[in-house]
Amino acid sequence: MEPAGPSVPQADSSATASEQEPKQLSAFQLQRLERKQQRVREALTYRISAIAATVLVLSIAVVATYYRFEWHLEEAGEMPWDEVAATLLLVLGGMFGMEMYARFAHKVLWHDWQPGWALHKSHHEPRTGPFEANDIYAVANALPAMFLCAYGFLTPHVFGGVCFGAGLGITLFGISYMFFHDGLVHRRFPVGPIAEHPYLKRVVVAHQIHHTNKFDGVPFGMFLGPQELEAVPGGREELDRMVAELEAREAARGAAV
Repeated sequence: MEPAGPSVPQADSSATASEQEPKQLSAFQLQRLERKQQRVREALTYRISAIAATVLVLSIAVVATYYRFEWHLEEAGEMPWDEVAATLLLVLGGMFGMEMYARFAHKVLWHDWQPGWALHKSHHEPRTGPFEANDIYAVANALPAMFLCAYGFLTPHVFGGVCFGAGLGITLFGISYMFFHDGLVHRRFPVGPIAEHPYLKRVVVAHQIHHTNKFDGVPFGMFLGPQELEAVPGGREELDRMVAELEAREAARGAAV
């Protein structure tokens, strides 16, 4: 019987496999790099759009406010303090009212109502671009604010001041909501050291709990989300636990640096 020769084909096969592994790894790394670069481009696109829209809206609001009172001051000869008071009161009232409306609309119109959920569900799914279908709600909420501001700008006396103030309040709420919701919570753009504020950390975590649907979607509000969650049995404990975990992770990252 002749002795068996060396297993040449097996050596060639293993060598071929070992040569292919670096190529597969390089392709995987390249794919990850491309996805990372795409996310950076998408974040930059949204950031530029958000900054441009905010600057435009705030500029119009400041100019409109100045000229409204300047116009009526020229006609009346003195500052209409009753209109100023009505405007300021409705600015604050409009912002608070929008928080209450957002709580209602978020639950009833965006979650419970199927046509509303068809748009809003894009916010509860992984985003595939710089924008999502849910962003249409920001445009829809801007329309009544624009109407109230325009009507209040052209209408004199206290009623005009009320309408103008309500429009400004809705506008300021919308800008604040975009800054905190999109920037602070979902990290679509950086917000700086404001993220370290203790109450805002609770706002962030409360909205994260909303996305888990652990308490049937509660909280549906934004700025008063922690209070809404604390009213639910077990909500305060869950909120405190997740905030503690968040702070522990931040402390660990700080220690590692």
